[in-house]
Amino acid sequence: MNERDVHTDPEKLVKKHPQLVHSDMLTVISHVQRNAGDWIINTLMIDGCSAPFRFKRKQPYRNLKGQRVNLTYYPVNETVGGIEFEIMNVVRIRIA
Repeated sequence: MNERDVHTDPEKLVKKHPQLVHSDMLTVISHVQRNAGDWIINTLMIDGCSAPFRFKRKQPYRNLKGQRVNLTYYPVNETVGGIEFEIMNVVRIRIA
């Protein structure tokens, strides 16, 4: 097994990094992209989940609204204006 196999197979990623969560066939109900310096921050809202899912890219990503996706992510807490929010940081996204 080479290093590339670990980064493309979600089961191997989750096994290597136990804090990761993998979910299949999630429906995207909202997809917003915004510039943050050299990066574009993508925020997804998933049907049945109140926490936003975020990932960064150097170039714009196609609109995922209404698509089914497979996500590998981990939860983090972010404080905005003194209020703590749970955010899901996406490490792998694939259209299902």
